[in-house]
Amino acid sequence: MEPAEELGALGFHGDEEIIEVVELGPPGPDDLANEMEDVDFDDDEADEPDGEAWETEDDERVEGGMEMQDDSEVTFSLHSASVFCVSLDPKTNTLAVTGGEDDKAYVWHVSDGELLFECSGHKDSVTCASFSHDSVFVATGDMSGLIKAWRVDTKEEVWSFEVGDLEWMEWHPQAHVLLAGTADGNSWMWKIPSGDCKTFQGPACPATCGRILPDGKRAVVGYEDGTMRIWDLKQGTSLHVLKGQDGHKDPLTCVASNQDGSLIMTGSVDCHTKLVNSATGKVVCVFKMDSLTPKAPAAEGEEAESNSVESLGFCNVMPLAAVGYLDGTLAIYDLSTQSLRHKCQHESGIVQLLWEESSAVVYTCSLDGAVRLWDARSGKMINEYRGHSAEILDFAVNKDASIVVTTSGDHQAKVFCIQRPDR
Repeated sequence: MEPAEELGALGFHGDEEIIEVVELGPPGPDDLANEMEDVDFDDDEADEPDGEAWETEDDERVEGGMEMQDDSEVTFSLHSASVFCVSLDPKTNTLAVTGGEDDKAYVWHVSDGELLFECSGHKDSVTCASFSHDSVFVATGDMSGLIKAWRVDTKEEVWSFEVGDLEWMEWHPQAHVLLAGTADGNSWMWKIPSGDCKTFQGPACPATCGRILPDGKRAVVGYEDGTMRIWDLKQGTSLHVLKGQDGHKDPLTCVASNQDGSLIMTGSVDCHTKLVNSATGKVVCVFKMDSLTPKAPAAEGEEAESNSVESLGFCNVMPLAAVGYLDGTLAIYDLSTQSLRHKCQHESGIVQLLWEESSAVVYTCSLDGAVRLWDARSGKMINEYRGHSAEILDFAVNKDASIVVTTSGDHQAKVFCIQRPDR
């Protein structure tokens, strides 16, 4: 099989049809913000926080009489239950927001774990929390569908809204616009803080994952019935729908796009990953887990091991994509040849993966409580960091890849300083 010269002309196996990938030049920030200004929305608002307290590093903690390895520099311990989500402020990377099962969300300093303010008022587990593109606002969302936005500099709540059970939430890459997907199949878009609102009606099943594409004009949303839609955010119309043979046969778990938005990847409970041309809505190729590891059939009376795609992402500097599976497999695919390049095995399930912004290094966090760095070129592990006594549930990497912030079922968030031999 001949590798294609470049990603623009992808190579194919067998009877797959060839599709040209359309280059979408990234628009400037002003263009995107102006685009969002033109969107017709139509409609909502509320309160304050308070707080102090912080806790920094435990070098080692003792568990069952044994010293536990703790590579972290800072430990944030205000949560009293599992911490589900974390996000770093994009502008300075000095603030983190975390949300947890204790119905709490906190904004805190990563340098020392000091609390900046509490995002108060949630009555259910906070499963989504993130900063706007310019770090002016932070939004928090709980499972019941209560979403709140706070102005970071004044620590004041500026907007709130209730939707159905919340599945995911994301800020627009260049505008104060928030997108969220709910269990009734709808996706919602609001201008913040005015609250002007628009809805995108999906099938009558949960909108399980979503992502605004880098052009800021379209969003890709995956659904529980295995379908995927690409939405025009301005018009509110569906540009492409992948279903049936083109869709997945089980619920979608995650979606991602490459840096220019020309390619989309979708992952599913069916263990398949689909590469889609975002301009045409056509499936370019399918990466199948079952072709990676033939599993022995389960013995009589035993349940077959469950597996699914849990996380995926594109490398910015090479034509590579990474897919993380519940069985602990990290698969690195070469997009130019559409073949498996490396398989990196973890002992327990991968929860999430993230690529470094400007290198071919991919980070994974897993159910064994460790963060690992992998060189996607060689498939070798570069480093591993431990400190949690339970599974890691989410993590974030700062822009220059010098720190990782993790959240865990052990009720803590931790900050790790990343050492890389090549830096």
